[in-house]
This record gives sequence, C-alpha cells and structure tokens, in this order.
Amino acid sequence: MSLFFRTTTRLAPRAFSTTTRTQKSAVDAAKDAIKKADRTISDAAVKGIEKGESATTAAKETVGVNASKASGSASEATGEASGKASEMKGQASGMKEQAEGKVSEMAGEAKGKAQEVKGEVKGKAEEVKGKM
Repeated sequence: MSLFFRTTTRLAPRAFSTTTRTQKSAVDAAKDAIKKADRTISDAAVKGIEKGESATTAAKETVGVNASKASGSASEATGEASGKASEMKGQASGMKEQAEGKVSEMAGEAKGKAQEVKGEVKGKAEEVKGKM
C-alpha cells in the first residue's frame, strides 16, 4: 500500500538574485554632470562653426562675391564661431568649478558628520564604562 501514497519533494526555483548593487558616489555624480555639460557645450560650439561655414558658402554661391570678400566673410564667421566657442568653454569651466565646490562642501559635511558620530560613540562608551 505504500506505493500509492508515495510523497515526492519538489524544489522551487530561486526567486531572487544575489548580484551587487552599484551606486554612484557624490564625486562620480558630479563628474558625470560636468562631462554632460561639457559635451552639450562642445556640440553647440561645433554647430555654430558649421553654421558659419555653411552661411559663408551660401553667401559665395548666391551673391557671387569675389574671393577676397568671401574670405573676409569666412574669417568673420569663423571669428564669431570661435568667440562663441570660447564663451561656452568659459561657462563650462564655471560650471565645473561650481560642481567641484559643491563636492568639496559635501565632503566637508560628511567629515563633520563622521566626527559628530565618533564623538557620540565615545560619549556612550564613557557612559557605559562609568556605569560598570
């Protein structure tokens, strides 16, 4: 009769994963923000230079200006694009310095908090030692 009431055990599949979670530190997040801002500004500068070049080419074709005037126009457009690129670079540098300042501020706050907790732990240890 034991053949009919045979029990079997069945293993359930695993329901969770054991991979580690990665988190970015404040410094890494600030670096990523700076890189993103730098990339955006660089792209805008490149677009400005390309627009200057295309405007010069279009001016040459439609107006039929002689080579020296077109060259002057191209130099002017290139100068404008370079000025805009320098301006954008200055803004990116300002943003970078601001982000670095924020990172330093956050690091200082974390260090201060660590000192505070350390002091609390020492105080509790002294309190427990006094009770013994």
